[in-house]
Amino acid sequence: MNIRTSRRNFLSAGLVLPVAGMSKKMGFLDSQTLSAAKSNPSIKLEYRTLGRTGLKVTTVGFGCMITSDPSVVTRAADLGVNYFDTARGYQQGNNERMVGSALKAKRKQIVLSTKSTAGDKEALRKDLETSLKELGTDYVDIWYLHAKNAPGDVHDDMIEAQQLAKKQGKIRFAGVSTHTGQQELLPWMAQKGVFDVALVAYNFSMDRSMDQAIETAAKAGIGVVAMKVMAGGFRRLHAGDPLHDKLSRDGAMLSALKWTIKNLNIATTIPSMTDMDQLDENLTAMSVAYSSSDEKLLAVHHEFIRPLYCNMCGECDGTCAKGLPVAEVLRSLMYAEGYGQFAMGREHFRQLDRVSTRCADCRECTVQCPLGVHVAARVQHAQELFA
Repeated sequence: MNIRTSRRNFLSAGLVLPVAGMSKKMGFLDSQTLSAAKSNPSIKLEYRTLGRTGLKVTTVGFGCMITSDPSVVTRAADLGVNYFDTARGYQQGNNERMVGSALKAKRKQIVLSTKSTAGDKEALRKDLETSLKELGTDYVDIWYLHAKNAPGDVHDDMIEAQQLAKKQGKIRFAGVSTHTGQQELLPWMAQKGVFDVALVAYNFSMDRSMDQAIETAAKAGIGVVAMKVMAGGFRRLHAGDPLHDKLSRDGAMLSALKWTIKNLNIATTIPSMTDMDQLDENLTAMSVAYSSSDEKLLAVHHEFIRPLYCNMCGECDGTCAKGLPVAEVLRSLMYAEGYGQFAMGREHFRQLDRVSTRCADCRECTVQCPLGVHVAARVQHAQELFA
């Protein structure tokens, strides 16, 4: 991926998304809009079609990964949000149970997705059976092969597991989720022709060349769902810092969400929401258009998070002299500091290879981030925090 975009280019053009040639894939479902309006008149629900699935989904969906309060999930559904995302491994398996319970009364009105990181057909089958049981449903709308970052990560027997589950009526549509391999994986998925949905990391901090891969997938009929839309979600990091507090007051996270959904090739998004305030704020992204004020705010926000946030572009892969999986280490730190989920960050860190390696043992760091992340300092901080 070519991510060596200059600071000047980023500030002048990097936040402007070209939309020429894109068709407007929007629609509104009157009954749901009317119902939501009665509950909260300030919310206007925006819908797009999720690729060849034909499903109409709200452009702001709900990423349930770190949500522990089921009332937030239920209220989102009551307000008209209709796309909800969970996974077999979230919260040690408890997240699916919570989501299933919170959405039980709305099951026929919502689009429900879950994921599995299993690496073979039998393990996938077992995960799906467990997911259905925990979610309290006979089927899921979308079932993702989770965290597959290259075509080589998706084996034929995994595809067979999805196709069999389709025939059995246990899933409606097959998907793949990816954190780092979008530019390679999305064109491959489009050519393969067996996948219906792609869940991709996509936010304002990434190189604009990502847009082409997303457009390729969308043109092939693949519904594209965006995650990591807040670029680390640094709501909590450096609280008390005057710039952080100002960015928070001015709504940098809302601007980030609005930036993502202005790309018409993105059908829906799955920002994490843990409380009613975050829910209410995020839902306004469907009502208020992205503006020049948002662009300016994100430029400042990008400079603030530049030393801190790794967008997992892949440029540093294999460059650590000690073999540390740098991007994954920094993802652990993002969970703890950006999402406020220390236990999740620690668990992710401890599952990585070479966690006993210490940056302090090296005289000089061999990893240089072209985007400006302070890699050595951040990795050393993660080691001190989780070790």
